[in-house]
Amino acid sequence: MTFARSQKGMSFLSWMVVLAVVAFFASMVFKMLPHYLDYMSLEKIITSVETDPSFEIRTVSDFYGHVMKGMETNSIRGVSPKDIMQVKIENNDFVVHLNYEKREPLIQNLDLVAKFDKEFRVRAP
Repeated sequence: MTFARSQKGMSFLSWMVVLAVVAFFASMVFKMLPHYLDYMSLEKIITSVETDPSFEIRTVSDFYGHVMKGMETNSIRGVSPKDIMQVKIENNDFVVHLNYEKREPLIQNLDLVAKFDKEFRVRAP
């Protein structure tokens, strides 16, 4: 019966290993989460053209201006709308292809990469 008494849980070393693994994954999440939040904000900015007719966006340059204002409002920095998306008008709709990637350094020469690639069809007001 001494065997059962000697098993009382994880040792200090095993707790440190578990804590290191949890801290590593938490670090990755905290580095990538802002990029996903920026992407979701960009999606809302693009789709808001269709839902709010008061913007009066008729041309491609108006569309880029609207996205630029939305990016300034949401503090999205480091990218330009003309670098990350292509906008064209087809059948009175804006066709927006959002395509960019963000890299965050992880350890020395290893990076975390988030690639965003989505096409929107937004009806012009």
